[in-house]
Amino acid sequence: MTNIVLRKFQHKFPDLCKLASDSADEEHFVSSLKAYFSIKISESTNNETIEACKLLITMLDNESSYIEELSRGEKIYIETFSLLWSFLNGEEKSAVTDLYEDLFHLFLQAEGMEANKPYTEVKLQRHMKRWISGLDREIRQKRISNKERIIRLLVKKIDRKLMLPSRYQFDEGLSHEDKIKKVEEWWNDFRFHLTMAIKSPGELNTFLGESLSTGTLKLLNRAKRKKIPFFITPYYISLLNTDQAGFDDNAIRTYVVYSESLIETYGNIKAWEREDMVVPGEPNAAGWLLPDGHNIHRRYPEVAIMIPDTRGRSCGGLCASCQRMYDFQSERLNFDLEALKPKESWDRKLHKLMDYFESDSQIRDILITGGDALMSRNKVLEKILDAVYKMALRKREANKQRADGEKYYEIQRVRLGSRLLAYLPMRIDSELITILKEFKRKGSEAGIKQFVIQTHFQTPLEVTVEAKKAIDEIISAGWIISNQLVFTAAASRRGHTAKLRQTLNSLGVVTYYTFTVKGFEENQQMFAPNSRSIQEQNEEKSFGKINEEKQSELVSIFEKGINTASELNRFMKENHLPFLPTDRNVLNLPAIGKSMTFNMVGITKEGCRILRFDHDRTREHSPVIDKMGEVYIVENRSISSYLREIEAMGEKREEYNSIWSYTSGETEQVFKLFDYPDPGFKPTKEITNFRES
Repeated sequence: MTNIVLRKFQHKFPDLCKLASDSADEEHFVSSLKAYFSIKISESTNNETIEACKLLITMLDNESSYIEELSRGEKIYIETFSLLWSFLNGEEKSAVTDLYEDLFHLFLQAEGMEANKPYTEVKLQRHMKRWISGLDREIRQKRISNKERIIRLLVKKIDRKLMLPSRYQFDEGLSHEDKIKKVEEWWNDFRFHLTMAIKSPGELNTFLGESLSTGTLKLLNRAKRKKIPFFITPYYISLLNTDQAGFDDNAIRTYVVYSESLIETYGNIKAWEREDMVVPGEPNAAGWLLPDGHNIHRRYPEVAIMIPDTRGRSCGGLCASCQRMYDFQSERLNFDLEALKPKESWDRKLHKLMDYFESDSQIRDILITGGDALMSRNKVLEKILDAVYKMALRKREANKQRADGEKYYEIQRVRLGSRLLAYLPMRIDSELITILKEFKRKGSEAGIKQFVIQTHFQTPLEVTVEAKKAIDEIISAGWIISNQLVFTAAASRRGHTAKLRQTLNSLGVVTYYTFTVKGFEENQQMFAPNSRSIQEQNEEKSFGKINEEKQSELVSIFEKGINTASELNRFMKENHLPFLPTDRNVLNLPAIGKSMTFNMVGITKEGCRILRFDHDRTREHSPVIDKMGEVYIVENRSISSYLREIEAMGEKREEYNSIWSYTSGETEQVFKLFDYPDPGFKPTKEITNFRES
């Protein structure tokens, strides 16, 4: 492969190869390249060529320098063109071919030899049609057959009288047909699915109709020996395709079947978000002083994440790309539901957490998550929400005693983070809906204006009849549902994200974030490069673009909350939109926050791009940001590696040709719905609960 790439350089860039052979050393080669591309800029009239040359000069300026890679906290030496000089002169320095593939395409652009064809709406529609939703007739029929197979296996499991609660045991003398009917009845009870969750590779294979390969089973058994949790509900297993033919379920399957890279790394995973590492009495990496324990995570002034000491520290399943895999590894998050019942000490701690929010001058947005906020039992969740309501009321009352300019921000937004709409939609029961309605009624009296279920659908295949019912119920309670997509390799394929937007929009759901996969080696096989994210943003998402006036009209639909789904469908039809592009493509940077503002400055010997990030200028940040130097992130994998991954899933590489040209990004403006409301007074500039380390 290396010789093939070398011949490509020799064929396309004979002058470059001669420049390398004429250069006595790497330094001379770098200075000659700078001069060469500077001349090209002065002579060229082609904007794309000029920009490509400017990029290469930026990379050359960063050559032979050390950078501090933020996520790892390690010094990285940039030697992109030194390696190229050795390569072109026939000297191998242990770099992989992926590095030279990337450079080859960058040089093609600089020489004006690689003109990308425009991505058209016709292509987008063709790509979107490949992805079907769980509401399609074909998929519904397949899931019925899956459910029937799984129910028969559940009957056998219960008959073995494993350690199950008495409510899920068969009465003596029950016929096989009656047992099947009983399990069909229990199927609609979310607690049944949690009780019957699959917790081992062998059992997973059984429930998937013995469809896993020998190699996959060996891999999963290694995962079990590494103590990676398995927790997959019968409902979620029913969403997978057990036939070799049929629909593509990779976006789901890669969440359930753990990758080689995750298994290899588990046990040594580092905390990606440095601000989550808290020493009692000391500020976190973002400068925030937090109550003892691991209940509050905070990066920004206006928002804090709250993780209760309840079953909310568990999930409806373990996502293979989970951003909190470090917490599962350390067992702060787990699937021992009985052990996660709230202790007496939780009531005291809840009071302490509310004191923290109440005494903070800047917090106005609380995201209750985990784990998963809706894994908490209804009564427990109701108690948490009631505590939030009373705290918000007290905070509002306290402001009456403060002068304008000294008032604290009041609580304006409350969010519940949950993936159960996809993992276990039966959880959205009538009692929960009553709790949500009541909290909205009371919370509005305390000044809370935005009530959001922040969920995570990964693929249109997860949008089932059951999920649609759950969505309808939540919207009927007056809450907005926003979706966050993790941009895994499987989910990043052409048209997939667009189809997910379209499917969710048609049901009244607003898309919020599209996240680049974060983490280290554990997520390498799931990682889609930021260049693909920018490609999707500029080429696919752009077909849903709407002006500010239309954005305001769209916001009013969500705020009114009346017939949201039908109103959104009307809006899309009237404006000839395939979907609503309300989400922002971002990467979560350690201690800094979400951003997609970056420039490429180099490539590692493994072919991974080195990106220099700036923080999101559209929002408030911790004062720590002002004292941080330049931020560098090395991506998890090369573009070539990513393209090989999706090719193995059946994608055509030529459909992604323009990916190489996306070497910079800029964070999109937030959709107006997600702006904080005007507080109605002049808040204080004082920042409490903060200390620079």
